Amino acid sequence: MNDSVGLRFRRLNRGHVITDELPEHRHKGSSTYSGRVFQATLFCLCGFLLLPLLIIILILESPIQPEVFRLKDPPVMRGCWEPNLKLREATRLFEDQILGPESIVNIGDVFFSGTADGKIVKLTGRRITTVTRLGRPPCGSRDDESTCGRPLGFQVGPNGTLIVADAYLGLFQVNPNTGEAMRLVAGGQVVSGRKLSFINDVTVTKDGKKLYFTDSSSRWQRRDFLNLIMEATADGRVLELDMETREVLVVMENLRFPNGITLLPGEESVLVAETTMARIRRVHVAGLNKGGMDTFVDNLPGFPDNIRPSSGGGFWVAMSTIRPNPGFSVLDFLSQRPWIKKFIFKLFSQDVLMKFVPRYSLVAELHDGGVCSRSFHDPNGVVAAYVSEVHEHDGSLYLGSFRSPYIAKLDLSQV
Repeated sequence: MNDSVGLRFRRLNRGHVITDELPEHRHKGSSTYSGRVFQATLFCLCGFLLLPLLIIILILESPIQPEVFRLKDPPVMRGCWEPNLKLREATRLFEDQILGPESIVNIGDVFFSGTADGKIVKLTGRRITTVTRLGRPPCGSRDDESTCGRPLGFQVGPNGTLIVADAYLGLFQVNPNTGEAMRLVAGGQVVSGRKLSFINDVTVTKDGKKLYFTDSSSRWQRRDFLNLIMEATADGRVLELDMETREVLVVMENLRFPNGITLLPGEESVLVAETTMARIRRVHVAGLNKGGMDTFVDNLPGFPDNIRPSSGGGFWVAMSTIRPNPGFSVLDFLSQRPWIKKFIFKLFSQDVLMKFVPRYSLVAELHDGGVCSRSFHDPNGVVAAYVSEVHEHDGSLYLGSFRSPYIAKLDLSQV
C-alpha cells in the first residue's frame, strides 16, 4: 500500500468526536411537539368546561337584580357580644314532630305556633294538636306553599284570640279553642298601589284596636326570601290595620326586608328589624312624631329576625347567622358586588345556596338605645339552629325556628 492510499484510508476511518448536540436537538424537537399537544388539549378542555358557563352568563337571566348598598364594618364581638356556648345548654322540645315553628306565644301554660306545612298547633305538655289550617292541602313543597299557607308571626289579642300573620294568606284572628279563623287582611291585597306579597310579623295594641304588621316585600314571596336578602330591594313596608274600620294604611315604606315587629311600651312607636341592613328601626305610629323613623340600634353583629319583650324591660332579638369580626362576612362582601350575586343566582338555586350559609345562632337582650345587656350563642347551630324568635315565659326562653324541626328551651337560671 502506498502512502496516498494509506492517507485516504486513514481519513475515511478518522475517529469522530462524539457530542450531544444532535440528541439535544432531537430532544428539543420532541419536547416542543409534546408541549403543543398538551397546550392544545388543555385549551380544548378549558373551552369545553367554560363554554356552558359563558352561555349561562350571556344568555340566562339572573332571577335577581341586586342593588349596591353598603354596610358598616361589623362590630368586634367582645363585651356583651363575646362568643359563648350558652345556647347549647338548651333542650329540644317536640323534636321531629314540628317543622319550622317560626313564632311562639302562650296562653297560660299552653303554647301555640305555626308550622311549615301550614298548620296552627297547640302545645300542651308533650302533646301537639292541630288548632286549624288556614290554607288548603296539598302541603309540604315549595310550589304548594302559597296555597297551603305559612303562618309566621303570632300574637295574643286582648280577648284571648290568636292574631296570626300568614306570609301568603294574610292576617287572621283565630279562636284557640274552636279553631275558627277570621281573615282580617287578605294576602295579595293591593295597598297604596302595591301588593302585600310577604306578610311577616304582627303586633297588637293592648286594647286590640290597632294591629301593626310588616310586609317584607311587594316583589318577593316568603319562599324566595334569600332572593330578597341578596337583591336588597327597598320595597318593604310597615302597615296599620284599624280593627274598627278595617282600613289598612302604610305607616313606613322603602325598608330593606322589614321582618320582626313589636310595640314599645307607650304604644306610640314600634321596633322593626330591618334584616338586610343588620339594624332595628323605631317607627313612630302615633303621637307628635307619627310618620317619622329613627334607628334603635345600628350595625348588629348578625341579621335580626323577630323582636319580643323581655322580663327585664328590654327586647329579645333572634339572629340565625352573624357577621363575624374577626372573620369574614359573605353578605357584607357581596353587598357591594352585585355582579357576583347575579352570577351565583344564575348557577345555583336557593335551596343549594342555603347549604352554604354559615349557621350561627345568636340571641341578645337589648335595651333602650340599643344597649346589649346579655347574649347567648350557639356557633354552628349545634343545639339551636336557624333561630327566628325568642319567647320568654316563666324563667325560660323558648326559641322558634324558621327551618328546624323542634323548639329549643333555655332555662335562664342555668346560664
